[in-house]
Amino acid sequence: MSRTLVALHAHPDDEASKGAATVSRYVDEGVRAVLVTATGGEAGEILNPAMDREEVKSDLKAVREAELMASAGVIGFHRVELLGYRDSGMPDMPDNANPEAFVNASFEEALEKVVRIIREERPQVLLGYDDHVRYPHPDHLRIRDLGIAAFEAAADGNRFVDSGDPWQVSRLYAPVFTVARLYALHNAVLDSGLESPFIEWLERLDDDSQEREAERTLMRVKVAGTLERGREALRAHRTQVDPEGFWFQVPLSVVLEAYPYEDFELLASVAPVAAHHEDLFD
Repeated sequence: MSRTLVALHAHPDDEASKGAATVSRYVDEGVRAVLVTATGGEAGEILNPAMDREEVKSDLKAVREAELMASAGVIGFHRVELLGYRDSGMPDMPDNANPEAFVNASFEEALEKVVRIIREERPQVLLGYDDHVRYPHPDHLRIRDLGIAAFEAAADGNRFVDSGDPWQVSRLYAPVFTVARLYALHNAVLDSGLESPFIEWLERLDDDSQEREAERTLMRVKVAGTLERGREALRAHRTQVDPEGFWFQVPLSVVLEAYPYEDFELLASVAPVAAHHEDLFD
C-alpha cells in the first residue's frame, strides 16, 4: 500500500524548521509528501543582513515563495499547495488587523481547501501544529486549529460534499522541539567546548515545562541520514536565516552524536498507538 504524508504549515520556512529531516527521510523511503502553506510570509522580518535590500523588501512575498519552492525541492515534496492568505504578523502587530490576513479569513473556507487536498491525496499521516505556548504566533495557532478540524472533517461525508470523497487520516502529529532535545543539545555543545545557543531558550522555560511535556504523547523519528538536508532546506530561506546565525551554531557532528532525532506530538489517531514508537506510519 502506498504511503502519503500531508504537512500543514503557516509560512514559508516553517516546512524547513519543523520536521524537514523527517519528511526527507520518508521521501527517500518512497512516501509521497505534500506541502500545504497557508500564507506568503509577507509580514516577516528580514533576518539575514545580506538580504536586507530594498528590492527584496519591495517584493518580499514573491521572494519568499521562491525560497519556499527551493526548500521544498531540497526536502523532496512532490506537491506544494499555497492557500493564498496574507501573513497575519506577530501578536499585537498592525498586520493582525489586515482583512486579508490568515487570522481574519473564513475558517470554513480554509478548512474546505485543506479537506479537498486531503481527500485528493488520501494520506495516512497529517502534520499540523501543537499549542505553541512558547511561540503564540496567530497563524501558528490557526494552523493548529485547522489541522485538528481537517482531521475530523475530511472523514465526514456530510462535510464539504463537493470537495471529494471522505477520507480518514490515520494519525495527526505536530513537530515539536522538546525540552529533552533542548537539554541534550545544550549539554552536548558545552561538552564540546563551544558556547551554547540555547541558553535564552532554557531561561524562558518555567518550572512546569518538563511536567507538561511528560503529559504529552511524544515520539521521535531517527533522521541521522537526512539532518543535513533539513539544514540545506533552511538555508534556502535566505531572507529568514542568517547562515552564521542560531540554527547553524551547533555543528552537525554534535547533533548527530547527541540527538539525531526529530520529535513529534501525537494529536489524534483512529487506533491506539504503541508507546515510544519511532515511525509516524507504524
